[in-house]
Amino acid sequence: MAEQAGNQESKARPGHRRMAQWARDYVRLPGIPDEYIGEDGAPRAVWTRFFDAFAALTPADIERRFASADRHLREAGVTYRTPGDSADRIWPLSHLPLIIDDADWQQLTAGIAQRAQLLEMVLSDLYGEGRLVAEGAIPAAAIAGSTEYLRAVSGVKPPGGRYLHLYAADVGRGPDGRWWVLGDRTQAPSGAGYALENRLVLSRAFSNLYKSMNVERVAPFFEAFRDNLRASADRDEPRIGLLTPGNFNETYFEHATLARYLGFLLVEGDDLAVSGDRVYIRTVAGLKRLDVLLRRVDSNWLDPLELDASSHLGVPGLIDVLRKDGVVVANMPGSGVLEARALLGFLPSLSRRLLGQDLKMPHIATWWCGQKAAREEVLSRLDEVAIEGAYGRGVPGFPGNGPVLASELSPSERERLKAAINERGIDYVGQELVRLSTTPVWENGRITPRPFVLRVFAAATPDGWTIMPGGFCRIAEQPDARAVSMGDGVRSADVWVVSDKAVSTATLLPAVDTVRIRRIAGVLPSRAADNLFWLGRYLERAEATLRLVRALGTPMRDPGKGPSTALPSVERIQRMLVAWGAVSQTTRTNPARIAAEALQNPDKFGSALSLVRAAQRTATSLRERLSPDAWQVITEMAERLAFEVDDDDGVLSAAELTLQELASFAGLAQENMNRAAGWRFLEVGRRAERAINTARFARQFAYDEASDEDLDILLTLADCQITYRSRYLVGALLAPVRDLVVLDPYNPRSVAFQVSALNDHIANLPALKEHGLIERPQRLAVALQAMLTTAEATSLEVKTLFALEQDLLILADAIGSHYFPHGANASRPEKLTGLA
Repeated sequence: MAEQAGNQESKARPGHRRMAQWARDYVRLPGIPDEYIGEDGAPRAVWTRFFDAFAALTPADIERRFASADRHLREAGVTYRTPGDSADRIWPLSHLPLIIDDADWQQLTAGIAQRAQLLEMVLSDLYGEGRLVAEGAIPAAAIAGSTEYLRAVSGVKPPGGRYLHLYAADVGRGPDGRWWVLGDRTQAPSGAGYALENRLVLSRAFSNLYKSMNVERVAPFFEAFRDNLRASADRDEPRIGLLTPGNFNETYFEHATLARYLGFLLVEGDDLAVSGDRVYIRTVAGLKRLDVLLRRVDSNWLDPLELDASSHLGVPGLIDVLRKDGVVVANMPGSGVLEARALLGFLPSLSRRLLGQDLKMPHIATWWCGQKAAREEVLSRLDEVAIEGAYGRGVPGFPGNGPVLASELSPSERERLKAAINERGIDYVGQELVRLSTTPVWENGRITPRPFVLRVFAAATPDGWTIMPGGFCRIAEQPDARAVSMGDGVRSADVWVVSDKAVSTATLLPAVDTVRIRRIAGVLPSRAADNLFWLGRYLERAEATLRLVRALGTPMRDPGKGPSTALPSVERIQRMLVAWGAVSQTTRTNPARIAAEALQNPDKFGSALSLVRAAQRTATSLRERLSPDAWQVITEMAERLAFEVDDDDGVLSAAELTLQELASFAGLAQENMNRAAGWRFLEVGRRAERAINTARFARQFAYDEASDEDLDILLTLADCQITYRSRYLVGALLAPVRDLVVLDPYNPRSVAFQVSALNDHIANLPALKEHGLIERPQRLAVALQAMLTTAEATSLEVKTLFALEQDLLILADAIGSHYFPHGANASRPEKLTGLA
C-alpha cells in the first residue's frame, strides 16, 4: 500500500510542479479583487479544480490545443473591426476561460434579472404615461438631453408587448468583492454571438476538460430568446430577420453567426420595404412578409423618413408600421435612452418606487451634473472622480472616447473642463474612479492577472428573464486599465459557469415531433442572391485568368509539356489580359513578367489576386449561407495569392494550387449545397461567366487562320486536351476544336454545356410576372441554346463568336436586372398582393 501511495504521489507531482511554476509570479494587484486569488490570499476553489485538471495535460499537449484554437479562428474567419479599420482582424481569444462558480453566479443573475425588469418598466413609462418625469422621479432634462429619446415613438405601444427583448450589463467586481454594474446595454446589445463562438472554439480545444468541469451550456438561453421572439409575432410560423448595417460594420461576423445559429434571415435596410401596415423582404420571388426584426442598427438610423434623414441603413416607413402594430422590433426603437449615464444616479430610487425593492447589484457611484447639488459635489471632488459624457461615448469638448481625469489635465484644460460643467452641466457626469478586477491569462507559459469586463445577457421570456450562463468577457493587456473595448491590446475570453453536478447537454435542436417537415430552407433575399451570383462570376473570372497564367508558365517549367507559347500566341494572351484589366499595356512581351503581374498585381482589377479578393468580399456578405469549409477555401486562396513569389516556378505553382482550390470550392457547392434558389444563383453566375470566357478564348485562338499552336492553347485553356486526343488521332484542327469547345453539349467546359445548364437553372427560378409569358432571361437563354444546337462548327467565324460573346453578356445582365433590383423603388408591385 505504501508503494502504491508513493506511485500516486509521484504521478501527481509533475502536475503540481507545473502549476507552481505557472503561478510563481502571479500577484494580486493591491486593493483590486481577483478571480483566481480570493480575499484570504488563497486560490479560489473553482480555479484550483480547473488548474488541477489543466495541469494533467503535458506542456506539448497544451500548446497543441492552443494552436488548434487559434487555427480554428483563422480558418473559420472569426473576425472583428475597430472603428476606422478598413480590414478585418482575427478574433483575439484568450486561451484561458473566465471561471465563475454556481453560487457566485446565482447572486449575479438575480441582480441582472431585477435590473432588466426595472429598465423595462422605466421604458414603458417614458414612452407611455410619463408619470416618472411628471412626478419628478426623473428630471425631464435627463431624458430630453439624450439623442436616443425618440419623440417619434412616444405613445406607441410596442408590438409584441415589450420594449426590451435582450438586455445586457457590463459588470466587474467592486472593491468589496461583489459584482458591480459598470454600464447598461439596452440599444442593441452586442457580444452574444462572439460569446457563442468563444464557447465553440474553447470547448472543442479542451473537450475533456470542458466536460469534467460541468460547464453550464448556453444553448438553452438562445433557445429561450428565439422562442420569445417567435411568440411575440401574430402568426404561428413567423419570419424573423436580423437587421445588420452590413459587412463593413465592426461586428458583422457576429451578426452572421447569430443569424445562422438562430435560423434568422440576415437582412440589410435595402432588403426591406414597407407596404401598407407591413414590412416585407425583397426576395427573388417578390416581396415576403417579415414579422419580427432583431435589430443591430442604432435607433436613429432605422427610418430616414422620421428619424435621421441621412441614414442609408434603415427602412423608410418603419416607424409608421410600428404605430400600426405591423412588425415586432427587438429592441424597440428608443430603448437606447437607458444607456445614458445621466440616469444611473436615479435607478436606486426608481427601483424602490417601481419594484418596492433595493437594487440587488450596485453600480458605479454617478453624479449627473444637470442638478445643482450633484454638480457642486463633482466640482468639489474633481480630482477624485472621472468625468464622462452624460449621453454617449467620450466627453464633450475633449478628444477620445474614454473618461477625462482632471488630475491629468493641464491647468488651462482643467479650467476649461470646470467652465464647461458649470455652463452646461446636463452633458456631464462624475463617476467614482474604479479600477477593474482581474482574471488570469496565459502568457509565455505562465498565468498573470489582467483587468476584465464581463457582459452578461438577459433574454425576456413569458416567465421572466433568463440569463445566459456565461457571457462576453473582454480582457485588457495593461494591468491598470480603467475601461475595456475591443481595440488594440484587448482579447476576449470564454466564460465558464461551473457546477458541482452534471449539467444538461441541451442543444438548440427541438424535439423531432414538434417540427413540421419542410424541404425548402426559406426565402432568399435579393441581395443574398445577387451576392451568390457575383461570387460565382468572380471565381470563374479568377479561374480564367489563372488558366491564362498557367498557359504562359507551363512551357517555362517544362518546355516539352504543353504549347510552346510562341511570340504571336504570347501577344494574344497578353491582349486578353490587358482587355480584362489583369496586366498593364506597357508590360513587355515576356511570358514570365506577364504571368507574375496577372497573378498577383493588387492594383489591377482583373488580376487573379484582385478577383479572389473580390470573391472574398462578396462571400463576407454571405457568411450565414456559406459552410465553414467553403469560407476556408476562399480564405486560403486569398492568402496564397497575396504571398509574393519572385520566380517563374513559384508563379506557376501558386496558379496551379489556386486552380485546385477553385475546383474544391466547386465540388463543395455541387455536393454540399441544398438545391434551392441560392445554389442555382451561384451556379447561374458560374455558368454565365464560364460561357463568356470560353467564347472569348475561342474567338482569340480559334480564328479562321489559327495555327496549331493557337488551337493547342485553346484546348489547354478549356481543359479539353485529353478529350480531344481521345476523339481524334490527328493534331489540333480548326473545325473539331471549335465543335468541342463551343458546340459540344456533352463537354462540361463548352459554351453549349453552360447555356444548357443556364436554361435549366433559369427555368427553375421563380417567375416574377403573372401574365404567363416567358420572361426575358429565359427567352434569351432559350434563343442561345437553339442557336448553339443548330450551328455547325464550320460556320463559326470570328464574327459569329463575337456575336455569341455579346449575347452571353446581355443574358448575364438580364439575369441581374431581373432578379436583383436595387434602390428604394426596387419593389415589384405585381407581387405585393396575397404574399405570405
